[in-house]
Amino acid sequence: MQFHIQQHSSILEVNKADWNILAGDSPFLRYEFLSALENSGCIGNKTAWEPAYITVADKNATLLGALPLYIKHDSQGEFVFDWSWANAYEQAGIAYYPKLVSAIPFTPATGQRILVRDSDDFEAIASTLLNQAKKFAEEINASSLHFLFPTDTDKQFLSSAGLFQRKDYQFHWHNHGYTSFDEFLEYFVSAKRKKVRRERRRIYEAGVQFEYLSGNQPSEEDWDAVFDYYSHNFTRRGRTPYLNRSFFKEISQTMPDSLLLILARFKKKPIATAICFRNQHTLYGRYWGSLADFHSLHFETCYYQGIDYCISKGINRFEPGTQGEHKLSRGFKPIETWSNHWIRDPLFEQAITQFVDREQLQVDAYMNELEKHQPYRKDHTARGDNKQGPLCR
Repeated sequence: MQFHIQQHSSILEVNKADWNILAGDSPFLRYEFLSALENSGCIGNKTAWEPAYITVADKNATLLGALPLYIKHDSQGEFVFDWSWANAYEQAGIAYYPKLVSAIPFTPATGQRILVRDSDDFEAIASTLLNQAKKFAEEINASSLHFLFPTDTDKQFLSSAGLFQRKDYQFHWHNHGYTSFDEFLEYFVSAKRKKVRRERRRIYEAGVQFEYLSGNQPSEEDWDAVFDYYSHNFTRRGRTPYLNRSFFKEISQTMPDSLLLILARFKKKPIATAICFRNQHTLYGRYWGSLADFHSLHFETCYYQGIDYCISKGINRFEPGTQGEHKLSRGFKPIETWSNHWIRDPLFEQAITQFVDREQLQVDAYMNELEKHQPYRKDHTARGDNKQGPLCR
């Protein structure tokens, strides 16, 4: 089959319906999400994320595959940290930027990076996309090509194609068919169970109430408050928010059912929020913010309410974002995540590969140590995995 390959400087150059067929049920890969990032100015011209999408079509212009790809001029908003690699390049007097990144901007969620319409054609289309990405890297003198948070299928293909892999971890919660939060807690050891119940009780005794809202349900005033809280969470750490009000305004209208706001109110006024995305199988906790000071408000808003929501909706998995060992005692387990990398300079590739090999030994050792500190009783895995429920279907 002969392929027609195109490079696009904007998602707006691609047909929305065709792209969404490739994107599947991932909220972050949907045309609406990516176009909102561009339309709002969060990525694109004069930002560190410059779109360079690659598409593959047949002779009838049917879209067969695509690669979400960006020219990066720094390493912000990636969550796979390569600052030390950039420093090594600088010390050698070589430019590390620009580089190419296949990822979703500001979104550390595992998902497809090599989008293919027909799995029977995966190998041929994936090879075409990868070869074009390498060719483009040569054209713009990019130092490297990075695939962040790929699926197992993508990771296996990329590794077989010679891109070395890098291991990290996140904390995820899995639904073993629980019928209530209390049933979930029954699998905790007594002391950890009492701690969670005490944290939840403090919030409800204080009079804080919660509601779940799809993207188009909050009022403009509520959205203004949500964005203020989200922004404050960045500015108090001396950072500029990744996303702006225009982005949230657009996706609240174009993909409302994929967007979930967990909104905390005190005396009917919003005081805190967790901004989440979802599909049929997974809840993604992305951002949180608050200007209130209630004990355990963060844990309730970002973790316990999300678990409650997953149980009530039969959602299999809750990914609350990166980092945070405090999630462990609240029922989240360490789960491996991956990235794949191609470095143009052979000497730097050899050095970085050796670094990554040593790093993985540390990650493996730390994940093994974390397993020892989970809050669950020893019989949790066996009893949970045998339960009939969403995870077992």
